[in-house]
This record gives sequence, C-alpha cells and structure tokens, in this order.
Amino acid sequence: MGIKNLSFKEVEELARVLNSNLHPSLRKMYPIPRGGVYAAYALKTIIPSHYEIVDNPNDADFFIDDIIDSGATKEKYWDMYAHIPFVALIDNSDFILKDWVVFPWEGDAAGGIEDNIIRLLQYVGEDVTRGGLLETPKRVAKAWKEWCSGYEQDAVDILKVFEDGAETYDQMVTVKEIPFYSHCEHHLAAFFGTATISYIPNGRIVGLSKLSRIVQMYAKRLQVQERLTSQIADCLFEHLTPLGVGVSIKARHMCMESRGVCQQGHYTVTTALKGVMLDDSSARREFLDQI
Repeated sequence: MGIKNLSFKEVEELARVLNSNLHPSLRKMYPIPRGGVYAAYALKTIIPSHYEIVDNPNDADFFIDDIIDSGATKEKYWDMYAHIPFVALIDNSDFILKDWVVFPWEGDAAGGIEDNIIRLLQYVGEDVTRGGLLETPKRVAKAWKEWCSGYEQDAVDILKVFEDGAETYDQMVTVKEIPFYSHCEHHLAAFFGTATISYIPNGRIVGLSKLSRIVQMYAKRLQVQERLTSQIADCLFEHLTPLGVGVSIKARHMCMESRGVCQQGHYTVTTALKGVMLDDSSARREFLDQI
C-alpha cells in the first residue's frame, strides 16, 4: 500500500465530480466530524448559493464525509438516519483505491497519526504538554509501524525451498515454541505466546528459520488467534505443497487479562491441520504428541 497525498487542487476537482453526481434537490448537508467539515466547505465553494451546511442531522438532505473507507461510519449514520443519503469526496468502500489517502488538512501521513495519538492522550485525561509525553506521539507512531510491519511482507519472498537432499525425507519436521507478539483487532491489545509448526515434506524442505519468519509476518498484523493459526497453516500448505501441515498456537491475551474480566494467567490454544495431518490418524496423533 502506498501513500497518496492530495493537493487542494485535487480536492477541488473531487468536489466538482461529487457536485456533478448529486441530485439538484440535495442542498442541505451535515458534515461528518472531522473530515466531513472540510469536504462540506470544498463542495460549498463549487456553488455557494446552492449548498447549505446545517448543524442538526435531522435537517440535512444528505451527509458528507471526506472519505468512505471501511464503510463503518456510513453504516453508523444510516442506522440512525436511514432516510438520508451519505456521500464523500472519495468512496473507497470497495477498496478500489489501494493507496492510503492523506488530505491536505491532515498534514503528512505520520503527522496525522501523531495528531490522533495526542487526541487519545487528551481523551484519557493526560496533560500532553508534560515533559514525559512530548515525544510519545512520534514514538507510538513508529512503534505501530513496526508492530504491523507484516502487512509489507509476502510469503513468496520468505519461503525459499530446497529440493536437493530432500527427495527421500518423508518424516515430520517440527519447530517448537516459536515466540511471537501480536495485537488483537478488537481492542488493539497485545497477545503473545508461542507457535509450534510441523510439516511432512513431499520432496521439498524449507529453511527452519523461514518457519519463524512466517509466524512473525502474520503475527505483525492485526489479528485474532484463530485466523493467525489458519493463515500460517494455509500459507505453508500452499507454498511448500507438503503431505501435511500442523500448527498449534498457545497465547495469552491482554484484552482479557488487563480489561473486562481481568483474568490473568489463562492460555488460549488453537490448532490447524492440513493434508495427512488432518486425514491420517497416526500423523495427527504424532503432531499432537509433539505439542
């Protein structure tokens, strides 16, 4: 994913396109805080006498935002005001545009993230001018870039297979208790633990360190443990074409330990089996004995 920094000229052109697509009866608009405010004024400059910005959503002919990305904001407002159209300068709900869009009022990409971290600190009640917090927004932005660096990696670049000397080896290969750290997509809280991977070669083997790197690649994305387990197994089964793959993950979840029920010390165990590991009882038993 790249970064697309929009200019004010490009925003004006987006507003012109949006204006041409809106029915003439749509005049009163309610801007979605915060990006929708800029979008509303950009649209109003096209035909100042036609558009009116209103303070009450119930008085609006339509809602306007700067971008429809996941569609969550749109769905939220539609649930509350189902009769009111929802538009944006950019509708990316179908993920047609792969770039991360940065509007002029957001500054640069990193700066926009740091501004949001400042607002988060204010939200929890901190004094953002306190000495210990002055560099925190920059540090947090950098940390999250590293914690989610798996999005920038591809399994094809990691999994280098070897055929020389592997043709006759058809027994289970296991790397046990690979440590990993990830973040759950529900609360952005950390979860961490170990992964054990086994596979039965089918004429090709892979460097053992590559198994650890595959775990790290998927762990450094926003995850749930069940999907993390399946993604590792599916990836190895597809790219190594082995006779079978088994993956087991044992992890602790801070979203459960530090909030909510606040139950400490529990482990969650998930398992994914592919090929003969799933279909053959002796291979399955051997893997389960390993873990």
